[in-house]
Amino acid sequence: MRFRREGDGMRVDLHGMYQADAKELLLNWLDHVPAGVTELRVIHGSNQGTVLRDMIWEDLAHKKIKTRLHTLNPGETRLLLKK
Repeated sequence: MRFRREGDGMRVDLHGMYQADAKELLLNWLDHVPAGVTELRVIHGSNQGTVLRDMIWEDLAHKKIKTRLHTLNPGETRLLLKK
């Protein structure tokens, strides 16, 4: 399972996905955000390249994304969502 609920947030693991597939998955999820979810923690990895991270920071645009935050883990990005 790629998505997992964690309180008022969710987590998704994109390891092993192609950029286009990961973008489509995220945009589809953002179109149907479950009620009460205010944050999505995106695990994209960093050791095998930065294609997924760069897509999230530079190419992923959606009306539900309020802001993107770096974490202490370079393989993770937090997406704070609009209500």
